[in-house]
Amino acid sequence: MSNVLKRGFSRWLRRRRVAKHFGRHALLDSIAARGPAAAAPAALASALLLVARETPAAALARFNGNADGLTAREAAVRLAGQGPNEVEHEKPPPWWLNLWHCYANPFNLLLSILAAFSWLGSDGRAATVIGVMVGLSTLVRFVQEGRSHRAADSLKSLVSNTATVLRRDAVSAGTGNQPPIAPTPPNQVEVPIRQLVTGDLVALSAGDMIPADCRLLLACDLFVAQSALTGESLPVEKFAAVRDGPTSALEQPNLVFMGTNVVSGSATALVVATGNRTYFGTLTTHATATGRAPTAFQAGVNSVSWLLIRFAMVMVPIVLLVNGLTRGDWMEAALFALSVAVGLTPEMLPMIVTSTLARGAIALSRRKVVVKRLDAIQNFGAMDVLCTDKTGTLTQDRIALARHIDVYNRTSAEVLDFAFLNSFFQTGLKNLLDHAVLDHVELAARLKLDSDYDKIDEIPFDFARRRMSVVVVERNLVHRLICKGAVEEMLAVCGSVRGEDGAVQPLDPAMLVRAQALTGELNSNGLRVVAVATREIPLTQTTYSVADETGLTLQGFIAFLDPPKESAAPALKALAAHGITVKVLSGDNDQVTARICAQVGLPAGTVLLG
Repeated sequence: MSNVLKRGFSRWLRRRRVAKHFGRHALLDSIAARGPAAAAPAALASALLLVARETPAAALARFNGNADGLTAREAAVRLAGQGPNEVEHEKPPPWWLNLWHCYANPFNLLLSILAAFSWLGSDGRAATVIGVMVGLSTLVRFVQEGRSHRAADSLKSLVSNTATVLRRDAVSAGTGNQPPIAPTPPNQVEVPIRQLVTGDLVALSAGDMIPADCRLLLACDLFVAQSALTGESLPVEKFAAVRDGPTSALEQPNLVFMGTNVVSGSATALVVATGNRTYFGTLTTHATATGRAPTAFQAGVNSVSWLLIRFAMVMVPIVLLVNGLTRGDWMEAALFALSVAVGLTPEMLPMIVTSTLARGAIALSRRKVVVKRLDAIQNFGAMDVLCTDKTGTLTQDRIALARHIDVYNRTSAEVLDFAFLNSFFQTGLKNLLDHAVLDHVELAARLKLDSDYDKIDEIPFDFARRRMSVVVVERNLVHRLICKGAVEEMLAVCGSVRGEDGAVQPLDPAMLVRAQALTGELNSNGLRVVAVATREIPLTQTTYSVADETGLTLQGFIAFLDPPKESAAPALKALAAHGITVKVLSGDNDQVTARICAQVGLPAGTVLLG
């Protein structure tokens, strides 16, 4: 029997792999064939095209917006009428349907049929035992999954994504003459994405998710990744101006869509559609209408169940015929055949399986892991490769500024001053490195930011250049471009360097080697390094772009430390003991990543760069 079961399971596994492969591609092909435009109603596409061809003022008027944003009261009234800005997720089934799902699998159905036949055959004891086993198995699964769903819902309520919106009745964050360390325009506030309404004005910057379908009103070097909707792998540049040509809503350069994200640049956008009325919402509604694929565990249990059913379908008629023909008592032959079917079926198996999975779910819950579906535990336990990021997982995600030095490895206050000005005046993506620089609050008073410096312009960060610049005017005497970014990209746009005596000297090959050796040494010690460079610009220049990031003078480097978590090394050791290989996927410098891996006991091996 065991060999037969093994052969049956092997055949099922081969069929499942083939079906999974072709099923996945069939789904992708069907989506590609229909395309996003087919999933979205024609009315939505035509409405978006109409908004895209209007001027910003006309678009604002259409949605009763205001150039300074809605008031909190206006937004609340619209939210009550339009509903939350949420796409339709998979809704939890009613309790009776969930109870049916906990019961309905081929094995339970087989046992129920046998119990029914046993009852009809006057074998009440067997029917009772089988019924109790099926009932307990179903009840345990129902109770445990209900607890898990409630725990998961309570966790979801603790997490919310926010968007930066303009509220014309918002209060400035500044106090008196003291500017805030991380300044934002006085009418910008953070609100949960679910509270966005049509007519809201949203401020976008690099790294932001697009919270709704929006019409751009202002845009500066804006690039958006919208592969989730169009399949286009490269970021698409977006503009606020009306442009002729594209006839599809997704191709309009002044429209951005929920489900996409900002790669670089900044923008102000008008919300024109929310929730299920967005392009992404229509796609999600279509996706949630399809059934969920069974897990490997469910497929395995179903396969074994059908194998037993096939055995019963073959053995029971044979036993019935042989006994009936040889003994002539067909009632006794039927009861004996039913006994054979009951004997072939392990009545305790559903109870054993469910109780084992429930015990695993309880053990995981004690370690603060919520398992919503018991069958997922088997998939979790079958893991053999775990891919993880570095920052915040292996490290503490508590970055501190460790050093600020020039190219001669000497501590430089001027380098820190320039880095502070850059982080203070930028309005785009403020990451942990910026916050580590801004933690030096004493610099705000020393630099006299409220009187000596004014911001002229900004060249936003993007993930291709990996740098960003601000242009400030110092005491109305000079425009200074201050650029901060990744070392390699910064060295490529620097033509000179601050020398040992403070004078500017060319960035010749020897000096370039010195700078690269210094940053390499810092990286090998686990420090993340950012280069700082400047350039003086004539007062007559009024507009700035990426083209101005050339011929910069390298001032020096700032280095940051993100120490590893104390719990990382024991966790990795435990994973290795269970045969799980850990792979680190990081956007950080390869030497820094290798150093952190070494500190937590994870051999770096071959580092792949991309």
